[in-house]
Amino acid sequence: MMACDLAPAHVRTLLAYQPGKPIEELAREFGLAVHDIVKLASNENPLGSSPRALLAIDQALPEMARYPDGNGYVLKSALSRKFAVQPTQIVLGNGSNDVLDLAARTFLHSGASAVYAQHAFAVYPLVTQAAGARGICVPAKEYGHDLEAMLAAMAPDTRLVFIANPNNPTGTLLSNEALLFFLRRVPPQVLVVLDEAYGEYLPENLRSKSMDWLAEFPNLLVTKTFSKAYGLAGLRIGYALAHPDVAELMNRVRQPFNVSSLGLVAATAALDDDDFIARGYAANRLGMAQLTQGLRHLGIEFIPSEANFLACRIGNASMVYQRLLAQGVIVRPIAAYGMPEFLRVSVGLAAENERFLQALKTAIEEQ
Repeated sequence: MMACDLAPAHVRTLLAYQPGKPIEELAREFGLAVHDIVKLASNENPLGSSPRALLAIDQALPEMARYPDGNGYVLKSALSRKFAVQPTQIVLGNGSNDVLDLAARTFLHSGASAVYAQHAFAVYPLVTQAAGARGICVPAKEYGHDLEAMLAAMAPDTRLVFIANPNNPTGTLLSNEALLFFLRRVPPQVLVVLDEAYGEYLPENLRSKSMDWLAEFPNLLVTKTFSKAYGLAGLRIGYALAHPDVAELMNRVRQPFNVSSLGLVAATAALDDDDFIARGYAANRLGMAQLTQGLRHLGIEFIPSEANFLACRIGNASMVYQRLLAQGVIVRPIAAYGMPEFLRVSVGLAAENERFLQALKTAIEEQ
């Protein structure tokens, strides 16, 4: 018998998360030049990183021999000011994925369950199973969360419910009214994990009111990230806001120095880069209009999205994906999300969006 045979069954049966294909990997596989490849697979910021963050990184480089501040004092202070919360309500993570995993490891165990929606972020079932808990997957409603069904699906042993708003990979959005009505009926022993990774891409009238709800609902945990709108995906930094008791427990589980020095200084600087966020929002709106218009012209169905990506239904999506790769265009197949007929495309710069639309036209015509 090998050591691997003695690992818990819930670990041995885990399926690893599959990220978007890297540019360098595609270049090797197809003999393409790196600069000729367009990657629209991982919902990255096409404008790059916050200029303020880049300057802060440059200034911090001489201190790389030292450990980061394990408590993230400066960043927590900045987040506290921005969201009008106490530093004791903040949990920092190596990307918001880390925070989601921390929530699972803190509140789930064998004999407990977590509720999440069909077609929701793949990390929810992954961290649930990794914690040895039972996942309850609730059928989607028009590719989004069915809050009534999720509430009904909760069992006596349910300890977490995951909600992505906007949802990845479908881009669907729940209204503030619907979420508030849901929160008021969730049992107090169930922690609601509200994942707002794409919140900065929402227009003002659709922005979340989750910060107002934290004082009312001690069982609410809101997760956010610097990976998307702030353009810091490579530095892996995210955070959660919650009741101090919830945050304190999660910080006990959190690994020391789980956020790097560069991540801390970059995130602190980026947090106040309102001009960069505004430019990214505007570029995303224009790019989304370009993609939706182009897809309509090609006669391709898509799910209306409030994020920085679109899920489009394409016949023989797997073959079309491969044909796009051959043309140097990387998008994301989402069969693993129960959507085998769909491809997800991130909003890029105008030239990148046009490159995708032209490559898609070619790929479809080859069928």
